[in-house]
Amino acid sequence: MAPKGVSAAVGADGVTAVGSPQTVFVTGATGFIGTALVAELVRCGNRVRALTRAASNREGLALEHISLVKGDILDRTSLERGMAGCSRVIHLAGYARNWARDARSFFAHNVEGTRNVLTAARAAGTERVVVTSTVVTFGPTLPGVVGDETTPRSTTGFFTEYEESKTVAEREALRFAAEGLPVVIVNPTRVYGPGKLTEGNSVSLMIDLYDRGKLPVLLDGGSSVGNYALVDDVVRGHILAMEKGRVGERYILGGENASLRRFFEVVDDVCGRRHRQVPLPRPLALAYAHLEQRRAQWFGSHPRITPGWVATFLQDWAYSCAKAERELGYTCTPLREGVRLTCEWLVRLRKIGRSGP
Repeated sequence: MAPKGVSAAVGADGVTAVGSPQTVFVTGATGFIGTALVAELVRCGNRVRALTRAASNREGLALEHISLVKGDILDRTSLERGMAGCSRVIHLAGYARNWARDARSFFAHNVEGTRNVLTAARAAGTERVVVTSTVVTFGPTLPGVVGDETTPRSTTGFFTEYEESKTVAEREALRFAAEGLPVVIVNPTRVYGPGKLTEGNSVSLMIDLYDRGKLPVLLDGGSSVGNYALVDDVVRGHILAMEKGRVGERYILGGENASLRRFFEVVDDVCGRRHRQVPLPRPLALAYAHLEQRRAQWFGSHPRITPGWVATFLQDWAYSCAKAERELGYTCTPLREGVRLTCEWLVRLRKIGRSGP
């Protein structure tokens, strides 16, 4: 642990790099990744100003050296007020749900919100801005291919409004960087691990439901590949990007690539028992997703899945985090170890009556 009052980053060689303490403005501080990031920033000796909306769940933010700033990424005045005196900004906030009654919500929060954050950061003279994007902006990978930050998109369209809006927001961030704002972009993959069991922590929710026998489904036999990153690694990756990232560059923060079938095999292995698995053919999955979306449109309920996300999960998303390892000193936890930590945490939650849905 770094001495009190200094920031620290652990490189690939295990050596701790110590720098001066910073005052960091964080959006999305009440989310799954954000809560863990704020705690780690404080642990490393930094002070944090956390942007929170009135309706936000502030659990986990009652720590020393954290100031709560009431505001919203759609309110530029609150951003400017919160950033005053901050040397660093980490922007995680956005609309990351799988559906919105009005698709413009994705673009308002993910594009306009990002533009507001970057404009406020430029006005405040911020020394470094880290923008949290997502690996889906790179598009799916072809079978057998492991992509990186230089891999051209294999598709011209988008599967979801989330993917499209985050891609547009990323382009905005790169534009601000080209105009002189010191912006670094990080692209997390499928993040999981102990933390808030929200839609943003959907992989942990999936593990919990699968382990309890409520989600035995293998979409298309579980053959599609994804990249899975433990939240602790992604949090450290953000801090490393803040301290070491090159302006105008993107860094994939990931872990191991694995098919869904392989992922569930790891869960079985860690739990010491086989779980029931039911292959779900593509046509049936799409039909169910269309029904869920129609139900949401008719009755206002939130769908479990939408056709766009089914199409997303039918693709491969195999990516490498070698650039982040090479330039930032990023390291990733093996999948088995990350799943073990997550499963043990979920069991503890169940014992105290706080299991997922």
